[in-house]
Amino acid sequence: MTDADLEVPDTDAIAIAREVLQIEAKAISDLIGRLDGSFSRAVALVLERRGRVVVSGIGKSGHIARKIASTLASTGTPAFFLHPAEASHGDLGMVLREDVFIALSNSGESAEVLAIVPLLKRQGATLIALTGNPESTLAREADVHLYASAEKEACPLNLAPTASTTAALALGDALAVALMHAKGFTRDEFALSHPGGALGRRLLTYVRDVMRTGEDAPRIGERAMLMEAILEMSRGRMGMTAILDDTERVIGIFTDGDLRRTLEKGTDLRNTPIRTVMGASPRTIAPDRLAVEAVEIMERNKVNQILVVDEQKRLIGALNMHDLFRAKVI
Repeated sequence: MTDADLEVPDTDAIAIAREVLQIEAKAISDLIGRLDGSFSRAVALVLERRGRVVVSGIGKSGHIARKIASTLASTGTPAFFLHPAEASHGDLGMVLREDVFIALSNSGESAEVLAIVPLLKRQGATLIALTGNPESTLAREADVHLYASAEKEACPLNLAPTASTTAALALGDALAVALMHAKGFTRDEFALSHPGGALGRRLLTYVRDVMRTGEDAPRIGERAMLMEAILEMSRGRMGMTAILDDTERVIGIFTDGDLRRTLEKGTDLRNTPIRTVMGASPRTIAPDRLAVEAVEIMERNKVNQILVVDEQKRLIGALNMHDLFRAKVI
């Protein structure tokens, strides 16, 4: 058989993909009408227990269990994944009486999972089962059973776990988000568990962390002439200078754009007071705001610089888009 014999026409591939997505979407939508008091009890059990959530499963259910544990942990519910086979060889010691154990098995009859159920009960841990069979051994042994079945798998043989694992994952996400709401989990708490990568930078980087201060933030007094503003802009290399009154309060800004418009009018650079050509309503932000908020203000107002001020509108710093790019906030 040649490679050409294995090729699937584009139209056939798209039709197959659409069918798979429809089957899996139905598996999730069916969960909506199936939710009942068991889900609320599962949320309550996790909230009332003082331990962690241990999530376990074998095979494809194990992969879904890992994702559910990760989602729980990142949204305010301490959780980890435990491989059921390893649990039978010593790792069950990780589970304490105060913990909630969530066991995933589509059939509810996975031998590796059932083997540790009696030991979990002996330790006093709470057991939540997430299966596709409410009459299964695992469902009957659980303190709470969450029903996550799929009418059929997306696999054409109706064998490979596809729609059923999608349903289990979605139900796990629903549990994590419900717990997140119940705990009042905040944006700052989310940031603390995501310190790395772009997400962490966006949630943990404040204006004070990236702003330029002191002489690095260009400024001139309100009595200065236009030429002085140009020289200060050139020195500061931020494409602008702040205009301050005698108390260091910001009263205006002069930018590269303002300079171009002024030159087009043939304005006398040496004898024109800066107050007559400055922008009188500069965009400002406080140092304790998130850097991404500065980005939003700058993009909304189509400006490249923003001044950082205190509660009295006194200048304490400045930043521009290049500073935010360097900090990898955008």
